[in-house]
Amino acid sequence: MTDRVSTRPADLTSGRRGNQSDILFETLTAAIMAGRIGPGEKLSEPAFAEKFGVSRAPVREALRRLQEKGLVTHAPNQGMRVISPTLEDFLSLLDVREALEGMASRLAATEMTTAELEELAAIVDQHGRMLQRDPDGPYVQNDFDNDFHVRIARGCRNPVLTGLLCEQFYPRLKLCRSRHGLVKGRGLAAWNEHRRIMAALAERDGDVAELLMRRHVRSARQALLSAAVEPMWTGAGLQR
Repeated sequence: MTDRVSTRPADLTSGRRGNQSDILFETLTAAIMAGRIGPGEKLSEPAFAEKFGVSRAPVREALRRLQEKGLVTHAPNQGMRVISPTLEDFLSLLDVREALEGMASRLAATEMTTAELEELAAIVDQHGRMLQRDPDGPYVQNDFDNDFHVRIARGCRNPVLTGLLCEQFYPRLKLCRSRHGLVKGRGLAAWNEHRRIMAALAERDGDVAELLMRRHVRSARQALLSAAVEPMWTGAGLQR
């Protein structure tokens, strides 16, 4: 497991313990998000300390932060493991996401600057060109900083709401997607929904922006439920 996680040794050996913990946390988060450390895998404190050439203290701190982020869990006699989200976990996250992102959209409609809205519109256009090359393909946003939802969450100017979405919800949602897969044919529909939300934001209409975002998240949930009735799914998730 540890051979699938890499970092630059100089980053760890030259810094203080706090910096080491930050680098380990970011490195392990990236490995989990990319699937290099898979759901259910055990995270060994001694193994990581040996691999990265550090004491166990920064590793322990990094694992604690991963647990706070909701990406790993600790069980008696089992230690730390990456979470294995079920379909039910995914749907529960989407329920809460509808309310939070609806509020973020309402606030962003009046709080985002004209420059931020122009940048967001350019991102939506870029995503559209990508989807036009493969209309049946997935709508994947791997660049966190240029993710449509992240931009709105940051643009709402509410630090509590931004923190909940960007630090807690989005990483767990991405992990759910990596485990359960993407719903075929949903990409183009999602992009069109983004376009309508973008139009409401540009009009500075918070009521409509919130309504459209709630519908958008609800549509994603319904698409997931529709896919869940196919034989390749079980209550525990997508069978690979």
